[in-house]
Amino acid sequence: MCTAVSYLSKCHYFGRNLDFEHSFGEKIVITSKKFPFTFRNQTTLQTHYAIVGMGIVSDNFPLYFDAVNDAGLSMAGLLFPGYAYYHKPKDGFHNIASFELIPWVLSCCRNIQEAKTLLEKTNVTDIDFSNNYPSTPLHWIISDKSGSLTVESLREGLFVYDNPVGVLSNSPDFPTQMLILSNFMSLSPNPPENLFSDKLSFTHYSRGMGSIGLPGDLSSCSRFVRSAFTKLNSTSPEGEQFSVNQVFHILRNVFQIRGCNIVENTPQITHYSSCINSDKGIYYYTTYDNSDLNAVNMHDQDLDSDRIYTFELITDWKLHFQR
Repeated sequence: MCTAVSYLSKCHYFGRNLDFEHSFGEKIVITSKKFPFTFRNQTTLQTHYAIVGMGIVSDNFPLYFDAVNDAGLSMAGLLFPGYAYYHKPKDGFHNIASFELIPWVLSCCRNIQEAKTLLEKTNVTDIDFSNNYPSTPLHWIISDKSGSLTVESLREGLFVYDNPVGVLSNSPDFPTQMLILSNFMSLSPNPPENLFSDKLSFTHYSRGMGSIGLPGDLSSCSRFVRSAFTKLNSTSPEGEQFSVNQVFHILRNVFQIRGCNIVENTPQITHYSSCINSDKGIYYYTTYDNSDLNAVNMHDQDLDSDRIYTFELITDWKLHFQR
């Protein structure tokens, strides 16, 4: 399971934990502007925004887990078991497979308004990438400086919600998560009738009481509540160091430790945590066994080329003795 957060200080930051029973061999992947994106049911995109993120490359196609484009739009896919439903291709729609949705949106859109417009005519299809990589039940969070969206493909169709808290975890569906959250964080005076209005704001959980009473387990609902509370109440001085560290501190609040969550006799852990400076295209990360901060700047590469650049994760434990 996973958790993602959007955080705004002087720059916009977007981070996530990837929690799973095993690693996928993920790497940092940069897709340049002229790399041809070939989609299963769409015309090939010959030019597009450049993208940097975490994922794998198979058959010369980047399968992104989370990423940002050079316009500053970020997106991540999180497991959504029991709810995600992918459809057959539909006439009059952009028919996009679930594994194509992140590159599709980040290739075409520079902000969440453009993403919302694009998704109005998008149908997420039930196509496997390959026998080795069958389709995974996912939902998505899309963020920029102005706010966040949650995207869920259900049996009834594709739903795009304004996400006023800028947080996403896993199942259940986003409206249910928000209703659960309302039990722990009170609405501001005169709350809007629409729970998903962009005018929604939350007051502190309980002034003077800190986080007393907040759920502490590793379930999706608890992680959603805890991340929302931490993110919405956290402050940091301006500056890259303070903002990046703050995002990682928020994510550590829902970090999965080996042995605490067992799935089919295998411990689930946070394989990596990431923080993207969406304004600068810098991808920061730590891994379970290496808490040192590492980073890749997309602008260090030739983004006008037709290449894919990959960077192996630094996972070895590092120890710095002071003498």
